[in-house]
Amino acid sequence: MSDSNPYGQQPPQEQPGANPYGYPQQGAQPGYGAAPGQPGQPPQGGQPNYGYPYPGSAPAGGGYPPQPQPGMPVAYDPMAPYGYDPYGRPYSDKSKMTAGLLGIFLGTFGVGRFYTGHTGLAVGQLLVGVLTCGIGGMWGFIDGIVMLAGSNTTDAQGRILRS
Repeated sequence: MSDSNPYGQQPPQEQPGANPYGYPQQGAQPGYGAAPGQPGQPPQGGQPNYGYPYPGSAPAGGGYPPQPQPGMPVAYDPMAPYGYDPYGRPYSDKSKMTAGLLGIFLGTFGVGRFYTGHTGLAVGQLLVGVLTCGIGGMWGFIDGIVMLAGSNTTDAQGRILRS
């Protein structure tokens, strides 16, 4: 037994060409002069390789909606009848202006929320407006202003309302 190690185990001997953790080194490390395509080299273009098995196999552009490729027909997406916003979120067939004005002028009856498809909120606005003799209509009025001013106002399917 060794006096320097109380457990009686010897440290592993380092082999030439191995790193301190016991894994063999394969080629140059990223950023240290490795040519593109060698092991350890990150994907080209500065984009991380999220789960794609081979360097360079990630789709160009990536994300949703898929970017149209030259020579390929552009398909109609029924989930986005009016296209996509700059962040890739689909636009609704409902208008933000219409929903906001209905909320301002008929908010006591929940008409703005019925228009966007949020029937639960609409029934709540209607009940509060009726039970408070119209005083609860301030909820619908404020909701209409928020719909007009907000940029993330959605319909019942989660699509962004058009401007």
